[in-house]
Amino acid sequence: MSQKAALITGITGQDGAYLSKLLLEKGYRVFGLLARRSTDTLWRLRELGVAQEVELLDGDLTDLSSLVRAMETSRAVEVYNLGAQSFVGSSWSQPILTAQVTGVGAFNVLEAVRIVNPDAHFYQASTSEMFGLVQADRQDETTPFYPRSPYGVAKMMAHWATVNYRESFKLHASSGILFNHESPLRGIDFVTRKVTDAVARIKLGQSNELRLGNIDAKRDWGFAGDYVEAMWLMTQQPAGDDYVVATGTTTTVRDMCRIAFNHVGLTMEDHLVIDPKFFRPAEVDLLLGNPAKAKAKLGWVAKTTLEELITMMVDADLRRLRG
Repeated sequence: MSQKAALITGITGQDGAYLSKLLLEKGYRVFGLLARRSTDTLWRLRELGVAQEVELLDGDLTDLSSLVRAMETSRAVEVYNLGAQSFVGSSWSQPILTAQVTGVGAFNVLEAVRIVNPDAHFYQASTSEMFGLVQADRQDETTPFYPRSPYGVAKMMAHWATVNYRESFKLHASSGILFNHESPLRGIDFVTRKVTDAVARIKLGQSNELRLGNIDAKRDWGFAGDYVEAMWLMTQQPAGDDYVVATGTTTTVRDMCRIAFNHVGLTMEDHLVIDPKFFRPAEVDLLLGNPAKAKAKLGWVAKTTLEELITMMVDADLRRLRG
C-alpha cells in the first residue's frame, strides 16, 4: 500500500506542528505550505522534533495557482487548512488582509482540492470566535453565529465556504469549530502565552508586572495536542460534517492568571495591571462549547485540564528563559 500524503496549510503554527507530529506518527507523508512572506519560523516543528520530516512547499493562501501546484506535487488525500491571519487583535488593524488570507484563502484551498483531487478529504479550521455575541449559554453546531471581530467574520466566510463546497460539489469537507486551545507552542500575542511568559519572567526577576485588558472574559480552554486528534478523526469519517471541539468548561482570564501565578508561588494581585489599551472595540465576553457531537460521532474528548495546561506552559517558558 502506498504511503498516505497529507497537505497542511499553516504548518508552522501551533496546530500545524502538533498535527504534523500526529500524522507522521500515523505513517503519513506530510507536506506543508510555507508562504515566503511569512515571518514565522520552523521553531515549533523543531521543538516537536519533526522539522526534518515534513516536506515544505512554496505557496500562499492568496494565490490559487500555488495551491493547485501544492496539491499536484503532494498528491494529498487529506488537506488541512489551518493557515490564517490568526490573531484576533490584529484583525482590527488589518481587516482586509484578514479577509483575504483567512476568508478568501479558504475558498482558494477548496477550489484547488476540487480541481486537482475532489476525492481528497478536507478539514477547515473554524473557530468559536464565530459565535461572538453568544446566542446560547452553551454553543454547539446549531448555535447562530454573531462574530465580533474582522477575524470572526473572515472565519465565518471560510466556514460557510466549506459547507457550500460539501453540498454543491460533494466534497468530503469538514469544519472543526475549535474553542480556544493552547500549548507551550502558542504565539506570544495570545493571552494564555502572554500570561505564562510574563509569570515566568516575574518569577526569574526579569520583569515585575503583567498588563492585561478584560480579565473577566470567559473562555473554554483546551490543549492543542488533544484538539488535532479531533481534526484527524473528522477526515476519517464516512462523510464530511461540522463539529464543535471544546472541553465544555469555561474559566475567566482572571482565574487562568491565578493558576499561573500560584504555580510559581506568586500572588497575582501583586503583579497584575489592568491597562485600557488592551480592551477590544467589541469584546467577546463568554465562550463555552458543547462537544457532545464530537464525543458521540468521533469518540473524542479533551484529556488535558486547564490546570495541567497552564502549568505545562509556565514550565516551558521558565525553561526557555533560563536557557
